[in-house]
Amino acid sequence: MPLQPAGPAVGDRSVLGPADVGDETLAGLVAQALGVDEVELLDCRAEVAAYDLEALTTAGRYWVRGSARHAGGVSSYAFFVKVVQSWTRSAAFQHVPEPVREIAAASLPWRNEPEVYRSDLRDRLPAGLSMPRAHAVLDLDELSAALWLDAVDHDPRPWDGATFRRAAHLLGRLAASPDVRPLRGLGSRDVVRGYAASRLEHQVLPVLRADDLWHHPLVEPAFDADLRNRLLRAADALPGVLAELDGAPLGTAHGDACPRNLLRPPGETGRFVLIDFGLWCEAPLGFDLTQLLLGEVQTGERPAAELAELDQVCLQEYHRGLAEEGHEVDIEVLRRCHALLMLMWFGLTAVPLEVLFGLPAPGGAAVVQERARAAATVLDLVDSTVPL
Repeated sequence: MPLQPAGPAVGDRSVLGPADVGDETLAGLVAQALGVDEVELLDCRAEVAAYDLEALTTAGRYWVRGSARHAGGVSSYAFFVKVVQSWTRSAAFQHVPEPVREIAAASLPWRNEPEVYRSDLRDRLPAGLSMPRAHAVLDLDELSAALWLDAVDHDPRPWDGATFRRAAHLLGRLAASPDVRPLRGLGSRDVVRGYAASRLEHQVLPVLRADDLWHHPLVEPAFDADLRNRLLRAADALPGVLAELDGAPLGTAHGDACPRNLLRPPGETGRFVLIDFGLWCEAPLGFDLTQLLLGEVQTGERPAAELAELDQVCLQEYHRGLAEEGHEVDIEVLRRCHALLMLMWFGLTAVPLEVLFGLPAPGGAAVVQERARAAATVLDLVDSTVPL
């Protein structure tokens, strides 16, 4: 459907800025969403969608709601509009040193999400996983795009162990699905070396080796001398970690499979709606388990004491999901890959590095303490596994 320029609009949609569309285009999107031939827009309202976490590649989130008349009567409609951008446009990018800006910009590939929503991934996902329908993916300029998506109702209650197990099983099926595999290339490749060469080498390791970090009043009580030394030894061992992961078996990864990106439809316990595909990638098997297990620990929503038990059962369920898609891998190989990925994406960044630059630690002292406990659990996991 051709997009019409935004002009005088039904209702006030000015909050959308350049992500808005004209009334004719909006009517077409509404007809598509309602499954009818055409509609008459009766009213429309747009508002900022509340969200409590900043994302460097997200410029805005909005709700667009209203009602429309069609041959079958009057129906309400709703869209979630997300504006994604290169993180070079974020305020945080201004703190990146000039010599590494090109590497830093490439480390968060903002175009992944528009490309995923333009694809037919929705029709390829394993049973039990779905994603919002994209009614429009609009390039706003060379560094940003707007996504007009189905509004997804979800159950906001905290997850129990059974929910984690089901999610891990489905993420294993996603990783190995032959139907999904052709779409791996929509996202990033070589994520391990790329992450090490950008985030770890230039942002994390130099700060981790600074004495001032460990004596900060928020850090020192949580990360004692033993834990500090273990993390520094792990940092020194990074070249060997990378060499191991060079030979790891690969699969498809959502890239940020934390619970808030796996929405549960109300009243359903076994199905998830995947959102936020900005980090979609090809990655070593087990990649998605890191954010699944540690995403809520990082934000203070779940205590680290639950990590060890959840880790064991989720790894087994992920392994079962791989097998159901015809991908046989030794579970000890999977365990080792998973442990090394947890170390890279969480263990080495568990210390709130931002405090060294005068910024507040997310969640304060209590969350820093939980992150320290989780880091110790990750190091234990690495120590308990056999090198590849």
